[in-house]
Amino acid sequence: MEAPPYAVFLFPSVSHTLKAEKILKIAGIAHKLIPVPRHISSDCGVCLRVAVEQQELVAGALQDLVTWEQMVLL
Repeated sequence: MEAPPYAVFLFPSVSHTLKAEKILKIAGIAHKLIPVPRHISSDCGVCLRVAVEQQELVAGALQDLVTWEQMVLL
């Protein structure tokens, strides 16, 4: 089975997501702001999608700067 191409980071609020987006932009880490996929959560909101091979880099960049709830492979 092929590895998922994306990792999605979910945050407790839109403001947390926007703060994380700003951190990743400053760090030069490629990302995309997307709606939370319905199969992950029925809540309205946005999340950050990154390449699966960058998930550890992203987690490290966000550590102690912004709270994230969950990372899901798509």
